[in-house]
Amino acid sequence: MIKSNVVVIGGGTGISVILDSLRKEKIDLTAIVTVADDGGSSGRLRSAIDIAPPGDLRNVLIAMSDMPGFYQDILQYRFDESDGALAGHPLGNLIIAAVGEMQGSTYTAIQTLSRFFHVRGNIYPSSDRALTLHAVFTDGHEVQGESQIAGYKGQIDHVYLTETSTGEAPLASDKVVDSIMDADVIVLGPGSLFTSILPNIVIPEIREALLKTKAHVIYVCNIMTQRGETEHFTDADHVRVLNEHVGKNLIDTVLINCEQVPQEYMNSNKFDEYLVQVVHDFPALQEQEVAIISNNFLKLVNGGAFHDAQAVTDEIIKISQRKEL
Repeated sequence: MIKSNVVVIGGGTGISVILDSLRKEKIDLTAIVTVADDGGSSGRLRSAIDIAPPGDLRNVLIAMSDMPGFYQDILQYRFDESDGALAGHPLGNLIIAAVGEMQGSTYTAIQTLSRFFHVRGNIYPSSDRALTLHAVFTDGHEVQGESQIAGYKGQIDHVYLTETSTGEAPLASDKVVDSIMDADVIVLGPGSLFTSILPNIVIPEIREALLKTKAHVIYVCNIMTQRGETEHFTDADHVRVLNEHVGKNLIDTVLINCEQVPQEYMNSNKFDEYLVQVVHDFPALQEQEVAIISNNFLKLVNGGAFHDAQAVTDEIIKISQRKEL
């Protein structure tokens, strides 16, 4: 049986959880990861060395590797705040930055480290250059920088990207477009809509590939709304924004969690960016011509509401097997 080609597009911790589950399936797996992060360790490194930010790539590298847990702990180790210039940097970020500087490319560094850590599948940064995310709000105000967007009180209308060093339109990394065109299934998310998913698909070459690909496109809808990004959004609003940024009804199937998050469960101090559970609007979804898979995808962990990776993976595999037929 020919393996299905499954491509996951996004960033942050959301896709890492799904990738860790998907890598165990009999599929050809590729992750396309955002490089628009300008906060924390990633932001400091990209300013100092002019590289694509490594943080999301680090998490995906670990998720898709079969390395022992102790090795993961080493890569995720974050230097203490008392450690001067190293304060707050995860060791994995420094390794990616070092190999990227040595080889002259973050893309090449990730391919090297993928072999080193026995990654199952392919990991491609969406671009090989650091990118600046621009958010244009409905009142016309524009904010530059992924880390600054949530601080402006308004509703985002659309986002776009420029290369940080040149201000020009970004280019996709090597093999990113080909992987989208060759995919049987493309998975968007889960993750922050405007700052993790869209910073990949608004790169012009990626957008064009998504317009042309024959792949079945799945969107894993967020469970909770997010402060400064998707306040008051329904599931249909999430899908609408994705479709508008691409310029057509891109999403074929949306995975929606139907399980209620227990009242007062969320730890608002630990997860202060999350607000309330996403409201369902099935008629508006149907107007956008998407198939709806509504199931219990909820996993409660340490005061936070997350996707159950295995439940999401099971649905993705079912769809990929239908594509094989």
